Amino acid sequence: MKYPKEYLEEIKSRLKVSNVVSKYVQLKRRGKEFIGLSPFKNEKTPSFTVNDDKGFFHCFSTAEHGNIFDFLMKTQNLKFGEAVKILALQAGIRPYTFSKADEEREKDWKKYSALYLEYVNFFHHELLNSSEGKASLQYLTQRKLDFNIIKNFKLGYVKKNSNFIEIIKNKFNEKDLKDCGIFYYDDKKNTFVDRFKERIIFPINSISGQPIALGGRTMKKDSYIAKYINSPETQFFKKGNNLYNLDKARRFSNSLEQIFLVEGYMDVIGLNNNGIENCVANLGTALTDKQILVLNQFFNEIIICFDGDESGYKAAVRAAENSIKELKPEKQISFLFLPNGEDPDTFVNKNGKKDFLLFCNQNKIQIHEFLFQNLQRQSNNSPSSLAILEKKLRYIANSIKDQLIKKYVLDFFLGKISSLTPNLNKNKQQTIKHVASLSSTKKIYNETQQFSKEQLHEFSMLYLIINNFYFFKKNLEIFSALNFITNQNEAVFSKLIELAKSNEEIDENLLPIDRDTLNKINKYASVKHISGNIKRDDDKLKEIFLEMIQDLKNLFLEKKILELESKFSENMDENTFNEIKELKKLQNSN
Repeated sequence: MKYPKEYLEEIKSRLKVSNVVSKYVQLKRRGKEFIGLSPFKNEKTPSFTVNDDKGFFHCFSTAEHGNIFDFLMKTQNLKFGEAVKILALQAGIRPYTFSKADEEREKDWKKYSALYLEYVNFFHHELLNSSEGKASLQYLTQRKLDFNIIKNFKLGYVKKNSNFIEIIKNKFNEKDLKDCGIFYYDDKKNTFVDRFKERIIFPINSISGQPIALGGRTMKKDSYIAKYINSPETQFFKKGNNLYNLDKARRFSNSLEQIFLVEGYMDVIGLNNNGIENCVANLGTALTDKQILVLNQFFNEIIICFDGDESGYKAAVRAAENSIKELKPEKQISFLFLPNGEDPDTFVNKNGKKDFLLFCNQNKIQIHEFLFQNLQRQSNNSPSSLAILEKKLRYIANSIKDQLIKKYVLDFFLGKISSLTPNLNKNKQQTIKHVASLSSTKKIYNETQQFSKEQLHEFSMLYLIINNFYFFKKNLEIFSALNFITNQNEAVFSKLIELAKSNEEIDENLLPIDRDTLNKINKYASVKHISGNIKRDDDKLKEIFLEMIQDLKNLFLEKKILELESKFSENMDENTFNEIKELKKLQNSN
């Protein structure tokens, strides 16, 4: 029997190819792709690529190619059904057993999804074209929403007396209408009533992009009516398992490291309207483990940005306490608090994308720091209060599943408590120094992530030249074939060549290099940690320079090969393939 297409698509939607492959192959990012050694043959030069955007892997040395199911079948010698079961488990969805219950569920799903699709399309058309939808459309445009955004999110309006049920009554039975959650049954009038009547509707999609639920905002002024409502939970919709806009936002995970998690539909739409598309919203419930896990599948940092009021702060505390246990070494969870009275929608509309992102970079706070600050606010520094504080912090740290993260978060918490009680003992002071050192090292490491591997190697080369300029002047022939990949660094190197040929003495403070570039070279050149041991040792300097020049040549070849492989994966051109082979021969000879 065949697996339903929708089931397989759901698995593929929830898993990035690179995440699946990286469990078996060590991958390195190269532009939009990942590269690694082929799992299909022994090799020294990487020829295996993974492209998350296109959803496939390709091995240039063996011509093996396919999706995540193909990868497991070919590398782990599995049958298709076995691969599906393993990947379904990784994706966090139920196994498919081909039982009668599964078959019935599949039939129900097809009706359910077809009903939602018809409903969303019908009332989207009503919003854009009906006289009743005019006021709602005007409300949305007054909130500065671009017409294309309204269409992209398929927003709709459900008028009071809609004939939708009459239109679909021959396609769906009474059970379908009851089970979908869109309607409730009025026993007195013996009729179905639309739950979302006189509301703007926000379709909530599954991760693969199919509408599975709705949010609704009333257009009435009555204070006793809830401003926003959501679909009730159904067989196919669980609030704690889904996130609004995840189907669209996940597509940006290959170009962006961060995802913004906000509270409401209009926050997501307002951010998108201002060019910030990497955002999702939870659905009126506390943040759940499953929501964190699915975001971690796609993004390396979750930035939780709730409203800048007391209720937003309390929601953030609950979110922090629930989500810190899922913290991992390669993942981050941060919090962003907007000025009081602001939400992401109003803030970005007033200030624009650039200022929103700048505010985020300057004000976000990591989850462990936020939790400490929150609990410290409740402490009065008395012995009993500090004891309670430490007990709570230890409990939070011990809830973290990853052992390494648990260790360092606890270390951070204890260091912070030690700073509140500096006279207790010297060991506490040593802990503080350790945490500060760890924090400083981590900061430098995080900063280097903005630069490519090539840039960092070039910084080291330029640092060594500047600090050993006498050697550079005497041995210009060594550097004759040296090329820099980065334009800015190439410009610096050209100026240094000119200066060396002019026979002028160099003064580092008067170098013809802009200070920003010079500061980067001095700060991020990794070679500076050993340069003091080789100063004025010409033999050692020559050896290191030659080694670094060769490294830069290899990086240049690597970059060129990567560009050609990316091109080849699109056009499969034989000339491109032959050029890749020649460059790889040259690479191997080095």
